[in-house]
Amino acid sequence: MGIAAQAPRGGLAEELAGASRVMILRNAEIERFEDQHRGVFDLWDGFFGRGAKPTSREARDLVALGLVGGGLADQAADKLIADLGPEHNLRIYKIAQTLLGLAFMPEAGDEPAPAAQGDAPKKKDGTCEG
Repeated sequence: MGIAAQAPRGGLAEELAGASRVMILRNAEIERFEDQHRGVFDLWDGFFGRGAKPTSREARDLVALGLVGGGLADQAADKLIADLGPEHNLRIYKIAQTLLGLAFMPEAGDEPAPAAQGDAPKKKDGTCEG
């Protein structure tokens, strides 16, 4: 048994602020985000260049809400995110994008990560072809 956090279906486990954290966006967290910012479909379009890009505040708030969905208290999630400096913003942006994608398509988290370019394709037994 590993000690790293395990995310539920549609969720994400990421190293954040020195610990493995579970994050998930449920309807309640999505609605809280929309009450403070804008609709998540508009946000989704922004992540992919079809609308206004998410601001750092939007990305940080979405990740904080993901932490709340994963079981962290509101104030603890806000403090954890607030304590991360601006050098974390790009990673927070990527986490926010992934969280929203998993909320929309939870089955995407069930698929194995694609092989990096240049990796030899693997056979079913785990050995490389070629």
